Amino acid sequence: QVQLVESGGGSVQAGGSLRLSCAASGYTYGTYYMSWFRQAPGKEREGVAAIYTGSGHTFYADSVKGRFTISQDSAKKTLYLQMNALKPEDTAMYYCAATSVGRRINWWETYEYNYWGQGTQVTVSS
Repeated sequence: QVQLVESGGGSVQAGGSLRLSCAASGYTYGTYYMSWFRQAPGKEREGVAAIYTGSGHTFYADSVKGRFTISQDSAKKTLYLQMNALKPEDTAMYYCAATSVGRRINWWETYEYNYWGQGTQVTVSS
């Protein structure tokens, strides 16, 4: 059974940094997409960043380019999201997601993923 467990959320002031982690178990780590999504109250869940775990190729939403960095530790089966220069609009529940298909996907679409973590809250105050 695949489990994704996020950690690292918290409350910070604008301009601060946080690093989120997503530990994967029961998951064949290696040739699929893993991503970070976020959902603010009253808004739809949106894709933040993704990584193709086989090649390490990364993808980012325009709103976080240059501020967030997605990375992985394959040996530990852990996904990370380093978030710098945080803004109040980054406040949301952040979710880790993973696919079990090897084809190219629309990484920013929630329907492409069949495994989800429980989420970790990030709150940025001005």
